[in-house]
Amino acid sequence: MLSFDGQRRGAEGLLITSDNVTLRGFGVENARGDAIKARDCNGIHIREVRVEWTRGPNPDNGAYGLYPVNCDNVLIERSIARGASDAGIYVGQSRNIIVRENTAEFNVAGIEIENSFNADVFRNTATRNTGGILVFDLPGLPQKGGHNVRVFENRIVNNDTPNFAPAGNIVAGVPTGTGVLIMANRNVHVFDNDIADNGTVNVLISAYRDSFEDRDYNPIARDIVIRDNRFGNTGFAPAGDLAALSQLGVALPDVLWDGATMFSVGGTPRTENVRIVVRDNRSTRTGASSFLSLGMPVAGSPLTEAAPDPTPPPLLDIAEPEQVRIRN
Repeated sequence: MLSFDGQRRGAEGLLITSDNVTLRGFGVENARGDAIKARDCNGIHIREVRVEWTRGPNPDNGAYGLYPVNCDNVLIERSIARGASDAGIYVGQSRNIIVRENTAEFNVAGIEIENSFNADVFRNTATRNTGGILVFDLPGLPQKGGHNVRVFENRIVNNDTPNFAPAGNIVAGVPTGTGVLIMANRNVHVFDNDIADNGTVNVLISAYRDSFEDRDYNPIARDIVIRDNRFGNTGFAPAGDLAALSQLGVALPDVLWDGATMFSVGGTPRTENVRIVVRDNRSTRTGASSFLSLGMPVAGSPLTEAAPDPTPPPLLDIAEPEQVRIRN
């Protein structure tokens, strides 16, 4: 176990910039910044590693636990991440990713796939985070247009830790009690998961809501499939903006979509062909799972403009991404 209790300088505990590196069978505690960062690598394998901030959730904890960025052929398995003030397991701007059989707990975001291409996230447990599993795409980064992500066979439950991200951090806006959050990504398939006891919403599909100047960025979530999941209780302790919606008497569903199909960049309006498929999910509350569109077609619209509509989206055929295979 590597303790960084005495660390006073440096941005991370361990930094890897080499290709074909395996980390296995040790712990990293209380790094001043990120616990383990891998940057610009081809072939990074993290197995049976624990990263933790032992004082528990705290905004002064490091941002990221396991943190590959701009890497190819990433495999993270059978590892544990606790206490990150951003994401316990974060893979950003990377390609060809497998995240499997890990535990992420007491982080702001348990597992986050951001601005990445081709990721399989499966057989993980994400619990007691603010948000369980997040699939994001953000503007202004060297790689954007995140797509082809599969989230399946995970246990995403009891994500109820109050948000402790430092102010200004993008995940500071994640409502406490979010199971899965998909934002501004394309071709994301969420299936065969147990998603329950997340106090705000089990699955949230949203556009990126802030203003941006990046003309190559698309803030709309599109080609999203939510199928064959097992939903439990949700909506019993809504947080953030969605709490106000609940106070107006709107029942929060298992799957909530903001309804965004339009956005503007540089003053030019654009319309996106958005396909959302929700099918064959089951709920312990209602039998068949529940769905709600907030009916806000313009990305970033205030919730005061919401026109909630429970009509399920049409059952369209959206091809599932191929299984990710790590290339040596």
